[in-house]
Amino acid sequence: MATTPPVALVTGASRGIGRGIALELARVGFSVAINYASNQAAAEECKRLCEQAKTGSAAFEIFRADIARSEGRTRLLDEVRARFGWIDLLVNNAGVAPRVRKDILEAGEESFDRLMAINVKGPYFLTQAVANFWLSDPERLRSLARKPKIVTISSVSAFAPGTNRGDYCISKAALSMLTPLFAVRLAEHGINVYEIRPGVVSTDMTAVVKEKYERMIQEGAWPIRRWGTPEDVGRAVAAIAEERFPFSTGEVINVDGGFHLHRL
Repeated sequence: MATTPPVALVTGASRGIGRGIALELARVGFSVAINYASNQAAAEECKRLCEQAKTGSAAFEIFRADIARSEGRTRLLDEVRARFGWIDLLVNNAGVAPRVRKDILEAGEESFDRLMAINVKGPYFLTQAVANFWLSDPERLRSLARKPKIVTISSVSAFAPGTNRGDYCISKAALSMLTPLFAVRLAEHGINVYEIRPGVVSTDMTAVVKEKYERMIQEGAWPIRRWGTPEDVGRAVAAIAEERFPFSTGEVINVDGGFHLHRL
């Protein structure tokens, strides 16, 4: 008897790390709701690549929504529920960097407010909405052999200060608290919550400072001397999705080439 593929909702999935996550989930048999904010062409390409990479009968759809806005989050959840019926995995990946990097003594409030809205408020309240959706059907939740999971993609900037992008660092530090909060609150329902903390990953976001990071790699700023890839992050998400950490929750998984290690 055929089984229905599990469903992942991945925010900011059209490009970069989000696309890498979507592709790896497709490879392990997940259907993926591909959320994007503005670049429909990139979202369509992600869907096409997922179709090529998929295992089994997984399905893929794109959903445009600005998760920083309440109406965007509500519409996204409603549309995903209408299409797939259920969500087995929420991946909070959508995030932005400052449009212009400025020293913390000069940076203004507009950029700060933008980053906090997209990087913190959006995932916080989307997680709240999805969790309440799960809890609204306690009978189904109890019957599931594999309970839903939440993964939030943060950054080494949550602990490593960059004084020319303080708003980004503050937003990622705040985002890191989402995982222990929801891990404690949802554990009684069997819902495990994780944070994946990428290091320097080769994406559009890091392309603007490519020379700086190339130099850091050559100088051994992290032990594994290469760029991270979206696939590296995607594989970590897939491991969680495949129930590889059933007795862990509130955990931070570093995908950073060892950047977080202190050395003498």
